[in-house]
Amino acid sequence: MSNSNVNVNIPASQGPGCLVRGLYFIFVGSWLGAIWLIIAWFLNVTIIGLPLGLSMLNRIPQVMTLRPVRVQTTVTTRNGHTSVQQTALRQRPFLLRALYFVLIGFWFSLVWMIIAWLISGITLGLGLPIAFWMFDRVPQITTLARI
Repeated sequence: MSNSNVNVNIPASQGPGCLVRGLYFIFVGSWLGAIWLIIAWFLNVTIIGLPLGLSMLNRIPQVMTLRPVRVQTTVTTRNGHTSVQQTALRQRPFLLRALYFVLIGFWFSLVWMIIAWLISGITLGLGLPIAFWMFDRVPQITTLARI
């Protein structure tokens, strides 16, 4: 009998299309994301609020652009029986992520977000694909989170 495992990282759901995500960003995501970020940065400054602030920063892609959450799907076949299991993506070691956040992520993610907003606003919509890509990368830039 053979056993086999296949791991695939896919969105948990297809999510809304590009047009819906673009309209959502223009009418809701841009201002809601700004409020969300201000609250997250305030929480990060207070040591007690740091875990919640980081969690909020990791959710920026969903809040600003309705990006679907990614999960790891594992398909296992054993003795002719196939099982499918979905789990959160495996993250890098906590100490590495914490050190990166303190030295680089805290300030670099702020610069990253300002540039993304400028691209989305100055280019009158033509830069939205680049801005969306940048917004989607905020968790990685801030804490090396795998999304």
